[in-house]
Amino acid sequence: MNLHEYQGKAILKSFGVRIQNGIVADTVDEAVEAAKKLTEETKTPMWVIKAQIHAGGRGKGGGVKLAKTMDDVRTIAGNILGMQLVTHQTGPVGKKVNKILVAEDVYYPGEHEPDEYYMSVLLNRQTGRNIIMYTTEGGMDIEQVAADTPELIFKEEVDPKVGLQAFQARKIAFNLGLSGKAMKEMVKFVSALYTAYVATDASLFEINPVLKTSDDKILAVDSKVAVDDNAIFRHKDIAEMRDITEEDPAEVEAGKYNLNFVKLDGNVGCMVNGAGLAMATMDIIKLSGGDPANFLDVGGTANAETVEAGFRIILKDPNVKAILINIFGGIVRCDRVAQGVVDAYKSIGNINIPVIVRLQGTNAEEGKELIDASGLKVFSAITLEEAAALVKEVVE
Repeated sequence: MNLHEYQGKAILKSFGVRIQNGIVADTVDEAVEAAKKLTEETKTPMWVIKAQIHAGGRGKGGGVKLAKTMDDVRTIAGNILGMQLVTHQTGPVGKKVNKILVAEDVYYPGEHEPDEYYMSVLLNRQTGRNIIMYTTEGGMDIEQVAADTPELIFKEEVDPKVGLQAFQARKIAFNLGLSGKAMKEMVKFVSALYTAYVATDASLFEINPVLKTSDDKILAVDSKVAVDDNAIFRHKDIAEMRDITEEDPAEVEAGKYNLNFVKLDGNVGCMVNGAGLAMATMDIIKLSGGDPANFLDVGGTANAETVEAGFRIILKDPNVKAILINIFGGIVRCDRVAQGVVDAYKSIGNINIPVIVRLQGTNAEEGKELIDASGLKVFSAITLEEAAALVKEVVE
């Protein structure tokens, strides 16, 4: 589950990570009030207005602006709220901005020049250990840094038996070229960041930039946080932060029925039980000349209700030209799947696209009889090859 910047910062702050203070706002008036309150609390003379969407590259897309006066706050907030923000991570359609973060200006003048770093904590799947990845090249796209100057990216691997050690935090600060107060601040920052990552069952904590202020404070100016969906039940407070307006509506609806659904860009919808069979089915669709429109695994406890729900979700995609239902009945019964298909037809009404059904395994004959007796215009297949041939026939 992805979080907004302001939500990630709130988590970081609760674990002792110094952050750029800010107040979230839904309207222009709330943004102005937030700016006034920030000035009272932090004495900041200027404010940074940030679009809150689940995507990076907001600044390049016009979603991050500096306001020097209250009139600027009102104007910039009005321009950003409601805009369709397009970044390299949103795709050409972009995402609508429903919230903004009014944050304090932390690039104030002082004894030293401010400096920016990049830091993230994530899992190295090759070693099964968490790593802290960091570089002096903060504020830039990390992908570009990795491509152009990979020698500037450092990685610190953490042994899960003992956790992050003090010497590792000091090593990170040293590699970033810090000393004195800034080094001590960075050691505290890294330790608190790693604690937050582990305690929240996160899959990613990314801070870009980590800022060294002109008076040598270390703080998080941004935050990108993703929490492992499989562990979210242990964090009800974080689960309440979920913003479904940032997610695909079809995937949100599928979640209500415990369906494993991922929206794709193809023209053949597929409904399968079991992730492995689903992947094989998608391969068959591709080899037959079509393109999968989705990944949908109804699981081993599928019944008529969940099958009907899956059917409806697939049909909401206007790009779908055909549907392939491929069920191997082990735990799930083929007749229950067939009943779901029949119920969906009766409930939805006229369905103008071809539906190909392949049922094998438990109660497959009973399932076929249910579909045959329904009088529905459904193509029946016995083998994967037959299903592929039918897909090719209907998509050409």
